Amino acid sequence: MRVAVGLVLCMLLASIPTSSAQSDSSEEDAWPGDPVDSHVHMTWAALTLEVNEWADDYPEIVDLTSIGQSELGKTLWVVRLSNWSMETKSDGSQKEIVYIDGGHHGNEYLGTALAWLSAKWYIDGWAEGNEEAINVLDNTELHITIMLNPDGNDIDTRWNINQVDLNRNYDHYWNTCPTTQPGSSAFSESETAANGVYMNTVVPDADLYVTMHTGVWIMLYPWGKWPEQPPDWELYHKIREDVQDNISSIPIQNANQGLYPNCGTSRDYGYGQMGFPTFTFETDDEQFVPGSFENLNDRLGEEMDVMRFLINDVWYWRAQLTVQSLAVAQDSITLTVDNDARASTANATLQYLDADGMLLWNSSLFAVNASSTNTTSLDATNLSMVEGGTFSLSYQVRVIDAARWVTEPVEGVEVQFDEEKEPSFLIGYGLFNPLTLMACFIAVAAVANERRELEDEA
Repeated sequence: MRVAVGLVLCMLLASIPTSSAQSDSSEEDAWPGDPVDSHVHMTWAALTLEVNEWADDYPEIVDLTSIGQSELGKTLWVVRLSNWSMETKSDGSQKEIVYIDGGHHGNEYLGTALAWLSAKWYIDGWAEGNEEAINVLDNTELHITIMLNPDGNDIDTRWNINQVDLNRNYDHYWNTCPTTQPGSSAFSESETAANGVYMNTVVPDADLYVTMHTGVWIMLYPWGKWPEQPPDWELYHKIREDVQDNISSIPIQNANQGLYPNCGTSRDYGYGQMGFPTFTFETDDEQFVPGSFENLNDRLGEEMDVMRFLINDVWYWRAQLTVQSLAVAQDSITLTVDNDARASTANATLQYLDADGMLLWNSSLFAVNASSTNTTSLDATNLSMVEGGTFSLSYQVRVIDAARWVTEPVEGVEVQFDEEKEPSFLIGYGLFNPLTLMACFIAVAAVANERRELEDEA
């Protein structure tokens, strides 16, 4: 298979006019082993060769699979990167998940190249012992679909083979904005249908989704349909502030305001339907041309600095609640919660469960803003505590309705009781359980009766 692919690549290279493929011999020798660096745009055949070599050379971190096939039957490769010897982080918590895709539009080669480089940077870093790359792969899963539209890519067109704009074909207000070629219905194309299934079944808990394009130098967050800010505006504004203060001056805006009204996009589907924090990363439109040999790491170095920041800090792109104190009074609970991350939550509740995990009590809803401390008083009139009972926090990790829910036990906090409330709460299978008290009374009465009988006999 690889021999055949190599022959095809050699034939493609030979077809490039001499006037547009001038380079020194070392650059020519690099093809097709490092095709994007040679600035002849990466064909699907070249990508296939490359990702299979990654899987062969680095099986400890590269898990190669596909999300499906294009309309013409080309495999839609997804490169999954992590330290696969570790199922969880070293502390036992779950790894964060990042999903990246490139190449929705077949003629936007730099967007595809940025997705490719996002994989290659961590593979090379792992091989070289780079501490940042190793730390990310120990704590994170990166799922990267480099080329979603291989049919369009290989014939140098924006559309797929059915003349559909794949980034207008998602099931989020499909075909409700002025647009061209959205398809016959949402997810009518095999490429977008496969991407939607992968989001829903393999990475439904992702804490970052970035889709990569080429056009103007900008990062776009939801919404494309509306100029209003999304529910998680606080998270997006904080990311913009950090990026522009410390990394890059790239504009970061709401997609409707920063570009134009756009509906049915993967970005808005990822946020509105899946609850991911999402960005469209647009590189500028200076495409690779044969004869230009600027190294890809230099050409897209600033973009990769931004991507590395987003990936390194992925733990922060959700609410992360920690209970600082919990005081139980006669009819209320005073709760103090820290949010250690940068997304707010609007639907948190305190729960009380018995020893078997059955929910016995649920508080009213309360909100916690990003990077803040919240103290709230909760009505506990109907709370009855039992032996072995525990408290948990249940909340959505972001404000958007589609965000996932988590339930996390309250640990490391001493629950404080009001003196009037504590006795009435101790009704479990301990000393103050009514059945226990009745049994004690019966036993004492029996002993007293036996003693009286012995005294009468004497």
